[in-house]
Amino acid sequence: MSGLFQQLRDYGQWANSVSDSRTKDWFLMSSPVITYSLVALYLVLVYYGPRFMAPRKALDLKLPMLVYNFALVILSAFMFKEFFVTTVLNPKFNVSCQSVDYSDDPLAVRLAGVCWWFFFSKIIELLDTVIFILRKKNNQISFLHVYHHATMPFLWWIGVRWVAGGASFFSGMVNCFIHVLMYGYYFLSALGPWIQPYLWWKRYLTSLQLLQFFTVLIHCMFVMYQQCGFPNGYVWALIAYLISHILLFSNFYNQAYVVKAKKGKSKKSNGHVENDVPATPSRNGRYNLRERSPRTPYTK
Repeated sequence: MSGLFQQLRDYGQWANSVSDSRTKDWFLMSSPVITYSLVALYLVLVYYGPRFMAPRKALDLKLPMLVYNFALVILSAFMFKEFFVTTVLNPKFNVSCQSVDYSDDPLAVRLAGVCWWFFFSKIIELLDTVIFILRKKNNQISFLHVYHHATMPFLWWIGVRWVAGGASFFSGMVNCFIHVLMYGYYFLSALGPWIQPYLWWKRYLTSLQLLQFFTVLIHCMFVMYQQCGFPNGYVWALIAYLISHILLFSNFYNQAYVVKAKKGKSKKSNGHVENDVPATPSRNGRYNLRERSPRTPYTK
């Protein structure tokens, strides 16, 4: 047993020695303890929160939701701009495959900085679930929702600590673009029922999420093929993560659209016509099919 602890200690010392010297002293980056403790606390809240709220009245959080969603629109737009400027508009940067630049080059440090902001935004977004719990929207707390929220801070802490830049930019940049649209939708939706007729594009949000995963997956294939110096281990881990999301989102899409459409046609063919309640997309792609809701917080 002592030999195992020694091996783990040696591995930890080696991992620390090869970490990004630029980011290891940034806020929350010196140790994973705080970040992983927050994720553990989040999982405890997911389990006990709905039980705590069960005998209590759901809270009206319209104003906090408006502020929260608008703030995340601004933050997502800022991060997208920073990713875009430091990579796509950088003539020295190869968008299809780029190794991490650990130097003090201003654009390289700026890219590392936005990677940190992206990591930190995933901690902020844990509040999505808190809002669900306080509003007693427990049907929105799906496995996909919790899986996504709990793993993103964990994975991006590793990313910022060791590969803050290079090819890792692409998944963050694409996700920020999607989040501008998603949180923009939920900000508008929270304004009230009067705006619902103008939000006809809400049904396409899940399709955009799936397109996001496939786009990043294709980029990963380019990185693996070109072998530009970005660590293969991180790419394989991202590929596995993307596949898990594609499977979960595809299953949701099938249940929410394909199966529901077939049931609707079957009812009409049997002479039973019901007033269907439009599905409202949540941030993890899960839809509230039971009730109208002016705002269903999204996971990602």
